[in-house]
Amino acid sequence: METVVLVLMILVAFNFMLKLTFVKWGYAVGVAVVCALFVALMWPVAIEQSKTQIEAWLNNQQLMLDTSVVMSIEVVLQMAFCMLAAHLRFTGPVRRRTLWTYRLLRGFPGVLMFSVLFAMLVELIFAFPGADFRRTAYLAAAGVLVVLPLGAIGLRWLLPEKDLRLELLFLANALLMILGVVSTVNGRTAVRGISEVEWGALAGMLAIVAAGAAIGLIKQRIANRE
Repeated sequence: METVVLVLMILVAFNFMLKLTFVKWGYAVGVAVVCALFVALMWPVAIEQSKTQIEAWLNNQQLMLDTSVVMSIEVVLQMAFCMLAAHLRFTGPVRRRTLWTYRLLRGFPGVLMFSVLFAMLVELIFAFPGADFRRTAYLAAAGVLVVLPLGAIGLRWLLPEKDLRLELLFLANALLMILGVVSTVNGRTAVRGISEVEWGALAGMLAIVAAGAAIGLIKQRIANRE
């Protein structure tokens, strides 16, 4: 479970920096400043956490399901940005409402990154128990202030094509959605599995597939003759 959550956090951080490649550098630096201030100011809350409490949160199915709702909303917004950006690149003039929607989606970097930053701060405090907590938080904030803009610059340098970055952002969010479902379900399924095969349902499905294939083949031959 911890491995899946770690992969999720890495993917969230990657998506966050990749999204910053679509905005102006001044805005990206402003977002990095907000994230750094969050890390610097959250150390009093971070020192109150414990590994036992974190494990209890990960095993709390209701809390994980609530988290999956937030994750799903963010993924949908990011995917909507990718599709709308692709639509604007390959179409002519659009309505002003569509353009404003695109600008709002482009300016939304995501909120899951704050959870990742808080988890990183807690792990740093656990890793250096003898160090001053405030100094650790300030050093972490300085690292965030430097890494986020540099990461966005590096991704933009590696992927200069905007279309490729849009496609990568869309696929990364799809993977985030899949991993989010795996981590939040946590072994619980909505339908109980069965060991018997429903031969009638299987035969019906195969018949539908065969009928669709036959209809498609007939339409293709008719189109070729014309």
